[in-house]
Amino acid sequence: MLFPCTVLHPRHLRYGVASVAAVGLLLATPASAQAASAPVPLGTAGSFVVLAGAGVTNTGPTTLNGDIGTFPTLTITGTGSMTVTGTDHHGDAVTKQAKTDLVTAYKAAAGQGPASPISGDLTGKTLTPGVYNSAISIGLTGAMTLDAKGNPNAVFVFQAGSSLTTGSGSKVNLINGASACNVFWQVGSSATIGTGSTFRGTIMALDDITLTTGATVDGRALARVGAVTLDHNTISRSVCATTPALKVAAQVAAVPQVAAVPQVAAVPQVVAVPKGAVRTGDGSTSGGSDGRALLAGALVLAGAGGASVVAARRRRRLSL
Repeated sequence: MLFPCTVLHPRHLRYGVASVAAVGLLLATPASAQAASAPVPLGTAGSFVVLAGAGVTNTGPTTLNGDIGTFPTLTITGTGSMTVTGTDHHGDAVTKQAKTDLVTAYKAAAGQGPASPISGDLTGKTLTPGVYNSAISIGLTGAMTLDAKGNPNAVFVFQAGSSLTTGSGSKVNLINGASACNVFWQVGSSATIGTGSTFRGTIMALDDITLTTGATVDGRALARVGAVTLDHNTISRSVCATTPALKVAAQVAAVPQVAAVPQVAAVPQVVAVPKGAVRTGDGSTSGGSDGRALLAGALVLAGAGGASVVAARRRRRLSL
């Protein structure tokens, strides 16, 4: 194939090679080098603040700002001192579907990576968005901080091989845009949240979840096969704030619409009535009377032009 010289100019060749190289680097980048984690898809389990497999037990005044349910064990005790702003689904079809979605979410959280290893007590640590894994347990006796670095969509996923245990008065702090709706704790056995502690994020435990006296959770307590035990607690379902794009769309929708300008009534068009005989033929210029007329006109113009040329030459000879 022949290429124009402009295409083969050395400068153009350099640009082309650089572009191909850039594409090659993008294709060669391993998947693990992309976003460290993504929000865990909770499905219908997302509307629940308490979801259990082996029943729910409550002691004292507890406030649940979200749905509650249990399946296959349907027992929920202590409802008389419980305030539920959502729906008590008990063992209905909604709860059954939520339990199925919880299994999916649990496995999705367990499969996230690449993970940074953690061990021991997280007290005093400040962690940035990503996936954190402990082969055994995760503990917290004091305060820890999750720093979103200004990204409101930052995700934090914690994977505990066995248990999650927080001490009395412990606290999970969120800074720089971090949101509890994007914090997930996948626990391989049971979780215990200490007395008077402030915990943030969605707990997904394989076995039991126990909230001791006065513990507050900004998130969810979701137990796959075990029970959820409550004691003077408050659990509020965390929901991510509207993204900037949705906010802009909402603002645009809120702008008053300009009233439609009344349309001017259409003026009736005058239709010309054809006069005279209808011409025959297909309308082409290759034949018929129209074609002959055009040919005659062309011959007249050609003759006039030739006569003008002859006259001009004659005047020139006479002037010599």
